[in-house]
Order: sequence, then structure tokens, then C-alpha cells
Amino acid sequence: MGSRPHDLPMPETAAGREGLEALLRAPRRSVVALDFDGTLAEIVPDPDQARAHPGAVAALSALAPQVGSVAVVTGRPAGVAVRYGGFAGVAGLEHLVVLGHYGAERWDAVTGLVRSPAEHPGVAALRAELPGFLDAIGAWRGTWIEEKGRALAVHTRRAEDPEAAFAALREPLEGLAARHGLVVEPGRAVLELRPPGMDKGVALTEYLAEVGAQCVVYAGDDLGDLAAFSAVEKLRAGGVPGLLVCSGSAEVPELAARADLTVSGPAEVVGFLAALAGAIAAAS
Repeated sequence: MGSRPHDLPMPETAAGREGLEALLRAPRRSVVALDFDGTLAEIVPDPDQARAHPGAVAALSALAPQVGSVAVVTGRPAGVAVRYGGFAGVAGLEHLVVLGHYGAERWDAVTGLVRSPAEHPGVAALRAELPGFLDAIGAWRGTWIEEKGRALAVHTRRAEDPEAAFAALREPLEGLAARHGLVVEPGRAVLELRPPGMDKGVALTEYLAEVGAQCVVYAGDDLGDLAAFSAVEKLRAGGVPGLLVCSGSAEVPELAARADLTVSGPAEVVGFLAALAGAIAAAS
């Protein structure tokens, strides 16, 4: 892979190179959007122990003042992502936005407040039924439930065979979710049951329209990021340049296949963000 000044990696695709060039030409009209888990934070067996990479806040705070906006787009509750990311009260991140629950929630650094809709009634019903449901279908040992406030997630990473447990649970959980008016969002050894109507693609598209972005970089690592990738691809087809970055590729080859640039994980994402900040500064 070639490189630019400040060790900025070169995208492998023409569309990606066009997106990067557009951002470097007009950073103030560009948005950098990122997933949290697997992109800014390593995937860990216990999601409550996930924290942003040690260099993430410094890289973001160097980059954010130079671009139009930086947004974190995550399936986590917005407030949890803020805490685990260490984003609040950081110089340089005064205008950071966190779009949580796939965009259903929003935290703005400028106010420090989270805006969110009322809980979907199906989530409360699911919360009561899910433990017994998993027992009744003989869920694999090591499967466990994560409470996410406006959603629930069933993890299989601790199971003896995580992939087999994931495959065995997917169809039953999709049926259960449908009975409660919910949908299943598959991820890396996790099946999240959540309200329909919002995904990372919708959230990203709406936010880009709100701020009038003329270029976008999006980085993600999981199946939930495919919707955001599709949104960027649609924008590119309409003449808005964009760059798609995949953080790691081993577990989610579908994402890597559509990326313009693939990096090995959060450490390299942070390196990319820092290099991008340096390249913008050098060009100004």
C-alpha cells in the first residue's frame, strides 16, 4: 500500500482515493464518522469492559477542529459510548456528536445532553420473555444477555463454539423479535434485538444532510456498518465523495470486500486518524 505525507495510508480503490483527496482539499466541509466497538475500541469478551483505544481521544481531538464534524455512530446507548470513549469535556471535541442506538439517541458535546425517544413497548415485553425463551430452546452454554436500555443483545462469544451458537440462535431470535415488533441486528458473535426503522445508514444520511457535508469518511468493523457503507456508496453515486474504512477483516469479510481501505483494528484506525489530522494541518 502506498502512503502520503504523515504516513497517511492510500486507499486501494479509485473512489476511495477521490474521497480522501476531496477531504484534504476541503476538510471544513467534510465529516468523519466512526463506529465504536471494533473501530475505536477493541472487541472484548465483556462489552462493559470495552474502552476506546488509548490514543483515540488524542487523535480525535487533533482531527475534529480541522474538519466540519466528527461523529461516532454506534449501536450502544449514546451515554455509554461517551463514558467508555472518554469523550466528554475534552478540548478539541467540543462539537463531537455521538449517535447511539443506531441513531435513535443523540449526545452532543456542546450541551452534554442525550436526546432519545420513548422506549419501544416490544423491548419491555422482550426483556421479560427472553431469559425463559433461551432456556426453552436449549441455548448454548456461554450464551448471555446484554441489557442495552432500548435493546437487548444475545452474545455467543463465550460459547464453546461461538459461530455454531450464533447460527443456531439466529432464526429463533428473529421469530421472537418479530412477535414483539422488533428486528434482529447481527454482529460479531452477537444478535441484537431492537426497534425497527433506524440503522447506521439512516442515521449517517440524516446527519450528513443536517450539517451539509460535501465529503464523508466512514470507518466500521461489523455487519451493522454495512448500512452506513451503503449510504456512503449511494452518496458517491450522487456525486458526494466518500472514503470507506474497514477496521479488521477476518470476522466480517462482507465489510472488507466493500471497503476502500482496510486496517487491522482500532490501533490502526487511531493511526489513520492521527495521520489524517497531520496531513490536513500540513496542507493548510
